[in-house]
Amino acid sequence: VAIALLLAGCSSSSPLIPSIYLISLWYDKSAPPTYNGAIVDPTTPRLIGDIVKNAHMETRVGYFGVCVNPTGGSWLCSANASSLAAQIQTEDDPLNLIWVADTFRANIVFPYLLIIAVILAFITLLILATYPNSDREYENGPTRRRLPGLFISQISLAVIFVAGIFVLVSVLWQHTASVAAATIAANLGNGSIESGVGVTSMVLGWFSFALLMIVVIGLLVMILSIHLVERLADREEYDDDDLEDDDDLRGDR
Repeated sequence: VAIALLLAGCSSSSPLIPSIYLISLWYDKSAPPTYNGAIVDPTTPRLIGDIVKNAHMETRVGYFGVCVNPTGGSWLCSANASSLAAQIQTEDDPLNLIWVADTFRANIVFPYLLIIAVILAFITLLILATYPNSDREYENGPTRRRLPGLFISQISLAVIFVAGIFVLVSVLWQHTASVAAATIAANLGNGSIESGVGVTSMVLGWFSFALLMIVVIGLLVMILSIHLVERLADREEYDDDDLEDDDDLRGDR
């Protein structure tokens, strides 16, 4: 569910969906420009400020969509940035932040590892749904096995571990790319553009990875338990055979 929410961020104008985003870019001239020795042309921040004027539009980027808020009211979200740009006035987006956001989404964001992880997690659920898969007859009646077979458990562990690795790579990629893009955009604007990284999306990503790791640990413990149970069962059968052999020897005597 957490991964599904993460992927659905900024895909529609539904409540709370625009709040799930990777990066956010908005016009803000409240902070003074930064000047240091690495700036070749100190007049550039002033020129950019003259272009921005009184624009206040905010743009947010998700895995499959972009959201804009030109006036501080309701959000406009779409997977097609061209349709959003057609609804925005030139003075609201003088530096083409919609295009910048859509370029980041199209060229940097890679959601397919998360999609594969969701599919693998679903496959693991289907595999584990096959147990209990057999009955054993005992003296007091049939007792159903409460643990899946060892082979099924090992396959489930391998699949969910791969899903966890995919989520880890995707979240690290998402975090690094978002921080880098937000920093570059803010520095390029230098007093006219501010940026931020989506906290909700980061929390959802790392929370998904943590849940998958809990499942991995649980399956590993279950496999070790199955090994222990089978070892104890084999030892009990061996002890029963020894007792039967002793009884046979006593009977012969």
